Amino acid sequence: MSSIKVSLPDGSVKEFEAGSSLLSIAKSLNQKLGKTALLAKVDGENKDLSDTLDHDAKVEFITPDSEEGLHAIRHTASHVMAQAIQHLFPGTKFAIGPAIEKGFYYDMDSDHVFTPEDLRAIEKEMSKIIKANYPLVRKELPRAEALAKFKAEDEPYKVELIEDLPEDAVISTYTQGDFTDLCAGPHCPSTGRVKAFKLMSIAGAYWRGDEHNKMLQRIYGTAFASKEDLEAYLHMLEEAEKRDHRKLGKQLGLFMLSDYGPGFPFFLPNGMIIRNTLIDYWREVHRKYGYQEVMTPMIMNRQLWETSGHWDHYKENMYFTKIDGEDYAIKPMNCPGGMLVYANEPHSYKELPLRVGELGLVHRHELSGALHGLFRVRCFTQDDAHIFMMPNQIEDVIQETIRLFDEVYATFGLTYHAELSTRPDNSMGDDATWEMTTSALRKAMDDFGLKYSINEGDGAFYGPKIDFHLKDSIGRTWQCGTIQLDMLLPEKFNLTYTGEDGQKHRPVMIHRVVYGSIERFIGILIENYAGAFPAWLAPEQVRVMPITDKYNEYAKQIVDKLESQKIRAHLDDRNEKIGYKIREAQVKKVPYMLIVGEKEVESGTVSVRSRDNGEQGAMAVDEFIAKLQDEIKNRK
Repeated sequence: MSSIKVSLPDGSVKEFEAGSSLLSIAKSLNQKLGKTALLAKVDGENKDLSDTLDHDAKVEFITPDSEEGLHAIRHTASHVMAQAIQHLFPGTKFAIGPAIEKGFYYDMDSDHVFTPEDLRAIEKEMSKIIKANYPLVRKELPRAEALAKFKAEDEPYKVELIEDLPEDAVISTYTQGDFTDLCAGPHCPSTGRVKAFKLMSIAGAYWRGDEHNKMLQRIYGTAFASKEDLEAYLHMLEEAEKRDHRKLGKQLGLFMLSDYGPGFPFFLPNGMIIRNTLIDYWREVHRKYGYQEVMTPMIMNRQLWETSGHWDHYKENMYFTKIDGEDYAIKPMNCPGGMLVYANEPHSYKELPLRVGELGLVHRHELSGALHGLFRVRCFTQDDAHIFMMPNQIEDVIQETIRLFDEVYATFGLTYHAELSTRPDNSMGDDATWEMTTSALRKAMDDFGLKYSINEGDGAFYGPKIDFHLKDSIGRTWQCGTIQLDMLLPEKFNLTYTGEDGQKHRPVMIHRVVYGSIERFIGILIENYAGAFPAWLAPEQVRVMPITDKYNEYAKQIVDKLESQKIRAHLDDRNEKIGYKIREAQVKKVPYMLIVGEKEVESGTVSVRSRDNGEQGAMAVDEFIAKLQDEIKNRK
């Protein structure tokens, strides 16, 4: 029999008999690999281990500790769940059951209305299927045969999916025990590879996401490579629920939402303190890095949005109005206004790079079902900036911007990973421009030493970008900062500068945000800190509590002294027991509580209690103030 050559990730090349299964190749390489591999990547394409190889190829085996391995486990788990439901609730019609970022789901049409109690029964049946370790067997059918099969089994949703495929399409199914599903695959070799899973929730979902179609029942689940990973994830979800910014926002009096303005948040006094403190810090950092602040109008003429390309590429997300019979749009982005600011006067190469920042309120239409606290809103403040430069300044400016981002995120104790997003389908400009700008971003990051991944096709419609994904205290990631390189808008708005040669030249520009949306960033911080903001950000930094009303006057003197030093302090002189006052201050997550009684009055001190570290003992008032001022100044 002829042999084939298999090139492996470590650079080695092995010979095998043509027609060998991928599983047998894995076993021959390493017995442990044969037991742990879930899939094989053959010349970049994921394949089932049962597939055979009859040609020379590059082969990489996918194990549970990879993203692709986890995806395979979750995809197989969705089939295991469907099989369990078929056993427990005969007559259920199955629609689609994909793996998703955090787990999997299956959409079903059933006369039975699923309840949370049913999830436990389904889990129990799934465990039996997993223990049985059924192999997942792939079979390819001609389209007509597949249609006949699923019509005979009265699976209308599978029939509709097949009918949408071309006449010559080859249809694949996967069978495990007594259950067969329409599926492109690939899958784990057997049901026993699903080691740790949990069913999470029940929801409704329109067939194919179309509200004119029937509402199906959707069961969500998650699966991991190990029980330890699953338990860590479930613990993270518990923590996330405790930290829900909507709940804490109400508890701490930070913001509110109203049916009179869905998606348009109201900031309350405590929330405004946090918001203004963030803005003050933003201004301080940007002055340090040489930015000038501007403000552009919220409503501008249609012609501007046609010139910028937003009218053609972003119209469905915009709000409109008419003024004097002409079309106007409420700005969804600040960049066109930034172009007009630059174009307002001539510029010389000596001014470049020119850094222009704006805290601009923008409005974007979001579907009502997508709205979510401060995370998904219809109006928000972008901490936008536009930097205009010469082409030979691109790398320095991008690296300078990364340094600014480093400084800001470190202040909040947030780490990040970067992602280079490339040209989307819906884009402006020619291939050469996109290649040049993408290469410039890549080189700047490489030379800076910034590690990054590639996110194909997720750039802005006018240029590639670097996205910064922040990691919070419980391990979740949030996309906040972005740096977008743009050579198209300067062309569209005919922006120029006078070069050293006295001739007109076209500037290059970047769009960038560091917070992203101030509203969303506040939501992230609420959840990151679980509402317990560091003292410099906390709306109330100190609460002073007399043990009885006999010491109210002394307590008030302390509050006055704190406030004179620009410390946000509050006097709790209610006729309540001191234990009650302390507990309430802890619920409100006040960083410091100062308790005063007879001993403190006589010694001119305060008894200091820290939210984070408990009792701190007696301290002179001036000593406490100096300590807290240092904490605030250095944003500890």
